Amino acid sequence: MITLREATTDDLDLLYDLLLEAFNWDGTPRFTRDEVVADTHTARYLGGWRRPDDFGLVAVDGTVALGAIWARALPAATPGYGYVADDIPEIGMAVARPDRGRGVGSALLAGCVEQARGLGWRALSLSVEDGNTAARDLYERHGFAVVGRNGGSDTMLREL
Repeated sequence: MITLREATTDDLDLLYDLLLEAFNWDGTPRFTRDEVVADTHTARYLGGWRRPDDFGLVAVDGTVALGAIWARALPAATPGYGYVADDIPEIGMAVARPDRGRGVGSALLAGCVEQARGLGWRALSLSVEDGNTAARDLYERHGFAVVGRNGGSDTMLREL
């Protein structure tokens, strides 16, 4: 049974593990965990987690983490890959490879949209790489639309 709980400061290692899953979404080991943790751009998403405006959820089955979603508003001076505006948090999300296809991502995304609404945010953004059709389809089903392009990825936005 999948349940969602709020992401806390204690989840930082889990979030880094899942960020690695997101970066290596197609199974190709393009990055190592050490590279993800040391990368200055990656630090924009998780460095100092959990800042006052950071929010997110962890999907669990009992005590086993299946995936997570996290959000942080980034300034134009240090934007993320899916940056749209200073007042729109960018989300990161990943589901552990063995747990994909079970509705975990959909539950996380729906929960994050509700969480963001409750916190008073006006929209959410994200970045999805070319070829990641499963993620892109999920985002579109949850109301995200392409609003820009950054290298080999699309920036998507979900108005709240």
